[in-house]
Amino acid sequence: MRETIKCRLTAAAAAGVAAVAGFAASAHAADPVKDYPLRPVRIVSGYTAGGSTDFLFRVLAPKLTDRLGQPFIIDYRPGGSGTIGANLVAKATPDGHTLLSMSGAFTAHAGSVPTSYDAVKDFEWITTIVSYPFVLTARNDLPAKSAADLVALLKKNPGKLNYGSVGVGSVFHLAAELFNAMAGTDSTHIPYKGGNEALTDMIGGRIDYMFMTLTGASALIRTNRIRGIAICSKERSPQMPELPPVSQVLPGYDVNSFAGIGATGRTPRAVVAKLNREIHAVMATAEVTKLFTEAGGDMYPQSPEATTRHIAGEIDKWRRVVKERRIEVK
Repeated sequence: MRETIKCRLTAAAAAGVAAVAGFAASAHAADPVKDYPLRPVRIVSGYTAGGSTDFLFRVLAPKLTDRLGQPFIIDYRPGGSGTIGANLVAKATPDGHTLLSMSGAFTAHAGSVPTSYDAVKDFEWITTIVSYPFVLTARNDLPAKSAADLVALLKKNPGKLNYGSVGVGSVFHLAAELFNAMAGTDSTHIPYKGGNEALTDMIGGRIDYMFMTLTGASALIRTNRIRGIAICSKERSPQMPELPPVSQVLPGYDVNSFAGIGATGRTPRAVVAKLNREIHAVMATAEVTKLFTEAGGDMYPQSPEATTRHIAGEIDKWRRVVKERRIEVK
């Protein structure tokens, strides 16, 4: 009898311990910050592998894996000027396990054409990572050595000068049209399928000028294959401090590309905040800072709120340019 009672008490105690443990586990699992991530995290890229933005995430992903204990995997979903990948993230479960790698091309596209998602409201923007200064360049024999010279030359020859870009609606195209809009000038757009073809034609004198990332232009400027006229950020770049800003001639002119990361809209704020902290911690390491700077970027960590404002501002800027310059993006 005593053994039976003892067994019953032991079973009851075990059941009680199991119930407490189950309750504790349930309570623990409900903490989105402490438990995140619960499984592998996809970083969706709307473009093919390669390029400066992809390089950043190939550096970040294994570092985040080490810090957070779950694999961070880059998932390439190219097509539709990045909209296939963006749409996938916009419609994913909002738990932080599906993220979007994003660049200036994302905001240029959102400012140029209607999309199936709202580029601000359908995402929780986590942080910007780096900023890439743009630079105004020209063929070496163009009779313009400054932004003021180019404005004067364009006004003297309305519609006669041409500029190249990597396609209609690209940041490279919109940067030139923002310049025209602010200067009150006109020039002819020559779109190319890729930057190398446009560069070859500018070096060969077949196009007059072009807006480029400083990363892509610096070596060509330093070897005198093309002329650097002005930097497109508000202040001089430490990478090429000899170039004055376009804004000295056109106050308020500011064009940079950038890379950043976002999650699906309505992802818990605590998860977004945790990702922001962890990404910034990785960015602050000497190794990553060196890699990103050598790749031509300026470190650009921001809060989720500042990142959202930045993206909304970029989209609004390009939307105004598209409307004012009557640009048709197909």
